[in-house]
Amino acid sequence: MNDSISPASRSARRAAARQARDAFPPMGVYAIRDRESGQVLLGASRNVHAALNRARFELRMRSHPNRTLQAGWDRSGAERFVFEVLELVKERDDPDFDYASELQALKDFHRLALAEAAGAEHA
Repeated sequence: MNDSISPASRSARRAAARQARDAFPPMGVYAIRDRESGQVLLGASRNVHAALNRARFELRMRSHPNRTLQAGWDRSGAERFVFEVLELVKERDDPDFDYASELQALKDFHRLALAEAAGAEHA
């Protein structure tokens, strides 16, 4: 056992780990934008930052399920893409709140907003 770590710092680390474990996860809607083609991949996740990290990893490993996105990454690399969180779900006091439905509604809202923006560009 390492005696150089004080009991106070061990306790503080445990408290910080417990707080992180019990914190409300960053649920939300994200987008991966291809700057060259204008294609936008929209997603929703119960851990939006992990989802974006996974997408970056899959693209680097050449295993992303979206073949069009992967082809753009293979051709031009990371600088071609923007990874962004569009909106986070707010924590609710109601223990029965349906976060999955909230995520789906937010994703649908952003999909509609993207479609309307694309339509306005072509009008």
